Amino acid sequence: MAEYTSLANQRAPVPQPPLEDLQRLVLAWLRQEAGFAQVYTINKAGYPVGRTMAAPVDDAFTVWMVQRKVHKRIGQWRRNPRTEVAWVGPPAPDSRNDHPHVYDLNLAIPRAVFIRGDAEFLDDDTMVEVFERQTALHRSRGWTKAPQRTRDNIVAELVGVKIRPLQVRVEGFGEGAASFTWKPEPTP
Repeated sequence: MAEYTSLANQRAPVPQPPLEDLQRLVLAWLRQEAGFAQVYTINKAGYPVGRTMAAPVDDAFTVWMVQRKVHKRIGQWRRNPRTEVAWVGPPAPDSRNDHPHVYDLNLAIPRAVFIRGDAEFLDDDTMVEVFERQTALHRSRGWTKAPQRTRDNIVAELVGVKIRPLQVRVEGFGEGAASFTWKPEPTP
């Protein structure tokens, strides 16, 4: 990783875990607990537009999405590929907020992951591979409500998008209000 910072916002320094350990913890949370993500694109007027959707993540924090071609976000990505994907969930069991700096909400810090990056459209072969891999994973878990699709149907009705991460920020995975940010190494 090219850069790794801790933004503790605390009166006393907090421990900074090894990046590899933090990444393993975050990926486990994303895959086992986080669920749906909020995906933000930019509309014609330049405002962010959010929606909730499935957003699988690989070990390099690249987001791989396959969705129906009818969504407005497809045109938004074509005009402006800048994207933010966020997952927010309940606080870790040991979360605490001992020293709020502005308001005391009497709440623990929620866990959150923010991946900022650029959307890149997938070619048909890659999209089919991504769709089939994710579908097989879901079906192996007994999640069978989504329609089964042939290759021709996938290509005709769906579009694949990869969000290449430029920055990852996580909150609620350290002590107190600590947040951690890193910039993944560029991939070829």
